[in-house]
Amino acid sequence: MTARLIIAAPESGSGKTLITAGLCYALRQQGLQVQMFKAGPDYIDPTYHQLASKRPCRNLDSWMLPTKAITESFQRNSHGCDLALIEGVMGLFDGFGVSNDTGSTAELAQLLQAPVILVLPVRGQARSAASTLLGFHTFSPHLAISGVILNQVGSEKHAQLCQQAIEAETAVPVLGYLPRSEALVLPERHLGLVPTQEMDAITAVIEEVGAQLATTTNFNQLLQIAQNTPTLPSFPQQQTSLAPEPVVRLAVAKDAAFSFIYPENVELLTEAGAEIIYFSPLHDDHLPANIDGVILSGGFPELYAAELSANEAMLTALRQAAAARLPIYAECGGLMYLTAAISDQNGQQRPMVGLLPGTSEMTQRVTLGYRLVEAVTDGPLLPAGAQVRGHEFHYSQWQPPTNEHPVYALLDPYGNSDEKRFAGFQQGTVWASYIHLHFLAQPSMAARFVAWCRQT
Repeated sequence: MTARLIIAAPESGSGKTLITAGLCYALRQQGLQVQMFKAGPDYIDPTYHQLASKRPCRNLDSWMLPTKAITESFQRNSHGCDLALIEGVMGLFDGFGVSNDTGSTAELAQLLQAPVILVLPVRGQARSAASTLLGFHTFSPHLAISGVILNQVGSEKHAQLCQQAIEAETAVPVLGYLPRSEALVLPERHLGLVPTQEMDAITAVIEEVGAQLATTTNFNQLLQIAQNTPTLPSFPQQQTSLAPEPVVRLAVAKDAAFSFIYPENVELLTEAGAEIIYFSPLHDDHLPANIDGVILSGGFPELYAAELSANEAMLTALRQAAAARLPIYAECGGLMYLTAAISDQNGQQRPMVGLLPGTSEMTQRVTLGYRLVEAVTDGPLLPAGAQVRGHEFHYSQWQPPTNEHPVYALLDPYGNSDEKRFAGFQQGTVWASYIHLHFLAQPSMAARFVAWCRQT
């Protein structure tokens, strides 16, 4: 069984991503094979972990995905590695609700029986850091903190003071620290961190963090904690076999404007018989030849609205594909691209594909959270009445003119209301909504989409 650790924190913005990626880089420099995972529904943080590990990072979301899917994915993807590092989501106990650990890092730690290392920001603190840790260490009878890495440390003396207080009051070992430095930060914007593909310099930051942690962290003690884990129930490793003959060719948008797609979605589509051909709505002037369907994933079309609008050849190609009844499935940013126009924060409108009526407008208010959806009609992913768990995260707003062609009914995931609201828009062979789906939640969605494209 692969050694494993979960890197958690008291809250978002504590430095989990930076320290997790830095630890990965430093351990790889010591010759270890490290597999990275990210708790929760996140597309951006995994790009940092992939950069650090040189391996695809996988999401493990204990609300969206069944328990069996999580444990199988963890074991399959960490097989043969020396260490699995899992970055938590938000604060350690934050998740789906406030009455239990559902969907939280804490729940994932218990599910995978993984030791928790808490990243603790201590700027302006000394003994007070111990009180914060004591609360997290004793909050849950089912979960204890196995170690601490201090962040935002002012000096070596500052680290020593915090360590003395923490270990005296909690007996939890302080494993290391990261000094406070304006150079050791990751840039952010409205959806969180800036994706790594937009910044050439981010590799140097991760390497510098790794080099710093290598001098201020007890890696031997860290690895001892990671190795002191019980064996998980085993699942048979997938047998290597010839892939099925591709039955459809799927054009999947992938560039700086459209990058939010879980790797498992692509893998499951491939296993179902799809040949994936990536294309760029930003730069290509035509869709790939002889395709049977199009997937427009989420991303940042609002940041590239001028370029997307100027690429009239691609706009025309997508309109022609819809007119020819080619299946087009879009999520979030893909939906925005299919509307008549995108209106940025300054109110500047840029014409888009126009397969959906109305304008998608950027706002100052974020829409985010888990969603339980029910398919309104038979569609490319789900039959009518089928339910699946997904999530939303966007600063844009688009309202269809009527509710005559919704994709989903939004159900109350907490079970407190029977009221149904509607989401998305479908017309002809175009299906679009703000809902992000992880196909491991229901792998049959991938097979259904491939069959839908073949039949259509």
